[in-house]
Amino acid sequence: MMTEAKAPSSGVQLVEITVENEGQRIDNFLLTLLKGVPKTLIYRILRKGEVRVNKGRIKAPYRLVVGDIVRVPPLRLPEEKPQPKVGAGLTAALGQAIVFENDQLLVINKPSGLAVHGGSGINLGLIEALRQMRPESKFLELVHRLDRDTSGAVMVAKKRSTLTALHEDLRQGRISKIYHALVMGHWSKRVTKVDAPLKKNELQSGERVVRVDPEGKTSITEFRLMETYERCSLIEAKPVTGRTHQIRVHALHAGHPIIGDPKYGDEPMNRLLKGEGVKRLFLHAAELRLRLPGSPERLIIKAPIEAELKNALIKLRR
Repeated sequence: MMTEAKAPSSGVQLVEITVENEGQRIDNFLLTLLKGVPKTLIYRILRKGEVRVNKGRIKAPYRLVVGDIVRVPPLRLPEEKPQPKVGAGLTAALGQAIVFENDQLLVINKPSGLAVHGGSGINLGLIEALRQMRPESKFLELVHRLDRDTSGAVMVAKKRSTLTALHEDLRQGRISKIYHALVMGHWSKRVTKVDAPLKKNELQSGERVVRVDPEGKTSITEFRLMETYERCSLIEAKPVTGRTHQIRVHALHAGHPIIGDPKYGDEPMNRLLKGEGVKRLFLHAAELRLRLPGSPERLIIKAPIEAELKNALIKLRR
């Protein structure tokens, strides 16, 4: 198990690399080990040769091998604020939200409103909560992310080898992520794919938004109509690429913003559907299809939609 450096560091640390960190770049290893240390300082001590592996100088791209002895120089780190404790309610909710687990992987049906990790004013996210709930776990890392307001399946690796393998599968498109969304208007069955480049922009307020832009990155989402109601449609969305806010912006680009979306949605329609029980962004990561490292079996992991949204759909059918 890799231990985190404390603030301030009392002296030189010698850390032996285990199988959990095999193949990891030394710079990424240090960023995880030395929580709170600015990246600029990490790369400075690497350039100056203050970090040694097996008593020799190395560069940032060096990949660690089991048995390596990493020398970390003493560093004065900023005082860490104590992390909030996970409440009994969240502990119980997350315990009931586990939809798959084995010795390699944990899949949580994340509730809407919970960030996947802390930062930017958020003290406690899903991964920090899980680590508190499972102090005996040697390794818990997010495989991918979901927006705070999006609910559904989130993969958490329990081994570094699993994390590395699943990251590669995501890059190669070997993992399918299927979302369900309620959108404004009647979605046409003929609209099965949106291929529109996306670019991140920042408003004067500092808020980040994503727009369709010819100068943006290639972005593709496949869509399928599931059900049509009087004023809206339930659709399936399968992102081929993985851009920020991709499904939300592509649905808007198709003329059908997602219900409950405060950033890209239609405010009058959001207010109207709030009365039907849709009180948040109706975007849910409903299904994952993947193979675990070393297994020929393809897993299909489903995350049920929350009762409140399920009841809203029943009302809309009436």
